[in-house]
Amino acid sequence: MLDFSILIDYRKEFLSGFLTTVEVSVLALLLSIVIGIVFAIMKISPVKLLNVIATAYIEFIRNTPMLIIIFFFYFGLPSLGVHLNPFMSGTLGLAVYTSAYIAEVIRAGIQAVPKGQVEAGRASGLNYIQTMRYIILPQAIKIVIPPLGNQFLNLVMGSAILGVISGKDLMYYGDIISSNTFVVFDVYIFVGMFYLLLTIPLSLLIRYLERRFAVSD
Repeated sequence: MLDFSILIDYRKEFLSGFLTTVEVSVLALLLSIVIGIVFAIMKISPVKLLNVIATAYIEFIRNTPMLIIIFFFYFGLPSLGVHLNPFMSGTLGLAVYTSAYIAEVIRAGIQAVPKGQVEAGRASGLNYIQTMRYIILPQAIKIVIPPLGNQFLNLVMGSAILGVISGKDLMYYGDIISSNTFVVFDVYIFVGMFYLLLTIPLSLLIRYLERRFAVSD
């Protein structure tokens, strides 16, 4: 039987960690989408330099452990005179890491849109950026909802790594509570339940969007 007295006695810590995890996840999601879209467009850009920069960024980030990226922001930047707290370091690290995968997902979605759509946009007097914004991206987003949703879920679960840099998230408080109570199993079961409060609604939202876009198509 789970010892629910731990959940009650440390409710403030669990709630604080949960709210921090939500905040980090939302901010990192929004930032990763913006960065991912920018690099996806750059990778398929007719400008060779932009294509090379985007490819280098995506390949480098995708082949680097997330922990290393977060350590770069938290331990590396101070050597350059830039000091970030654990919250900002974790958020930026998660956003940068996830953005590389989102960029590839968005790129695949863009290239799945018939090329005639691009030609039609340019023939209508739109420039490259306008064609992407008003014609291509709205269609590509519908295509990439399932893989994009998986990346969002991975980001939420990956936010647990903030505990390593004292990010005051769920895992951080889980470690503290388990150390104080000498109860490991129950504490991390409760931590897992809080993560489910985030991932299950997100999964349901993704399924809803899939069905809605399928009907609109």
